[in-house]
Amino acid sequence: MILKTLRKEIRCCGKSRYRIAKETGIDEAQLCRFLKGQSFRCETADILLKYFGYELRKRKKRKKVMRK
Repeated sequence: MILKTLRKEIRCCGKSRYRIAKETGIDEAQLCRFLKGQSFRCETADILLKYFGYELRKRKKRKKVMRK
């Protein structure tokens, strides 16, 4: 789900891959491979998440409700 969201952000943000690469320090070829369906390192995903304003947080566990 995270990778799908990042791909959508890259495609819809209105910036070129070249510009995103320059602003993030990620190699443009790596962005191109990612958009074609290949995955990449967690560190790279973290950079892009921050670049697009996302933050990962752990959800609190819900209490299990016993039903009869």
